[in-house]
Amino acid sequence: MLKIKRSDYDALRGHGEETYPQECCGVLLGQVDGEARVVTTVVRCGNTRQDSPHNRYHIDPAELVRIQREGRERGGDILGFYHSHPDHPAQWSETDLAEAHWIGCSYVITSVEKGKALDTNSFELMGTSEDDKALTNEAICFIEPECAAPGASQERLN
Repeated sequence: MLKIKRSDYDALRGHGEETYPQECCGVLLGQVDGEARVVTTVVRCGNTRQDSPHNRYHIDPAELVRIQREGRERGGDILGFYHSHPDHPAQWSETDLAEAHWIGCSYVITSVEKGKALDTNSFELMGTSEDDKALTNEAICFIEPECAAPGASQERLN
């Protein structure tokens, strides 16, 4: 399960609208709490993909290392990634699976139709290696209110 503040959820969806018709991308930072990944920070990244930025994304490895280092300095780690699908469903593609390498992380996809964010879904990358990895549906829950202590009320999204 992915737990996220509504404002962070809205921010990653807004990022997809801003970059339309190109794919946006970013990193989800936070902590693992039992079976849940609890997002504390959403970090926008530049899509460095040159060949097909309208249907592919790439995060510069140097940017990713910097984000991971800064996250750890604040007590968090990389929990997952997000990107948009301009004019396509919020479902993973064969390319998304092939380019997903962080087993145990969340991969959040937002469908952006004609510049407007529609559906947002999360998938967990399961498996033990590149040979048996698979993306599986993952619930998204809102953490409310934003400054709530652990165990505060939560609204299940999907």
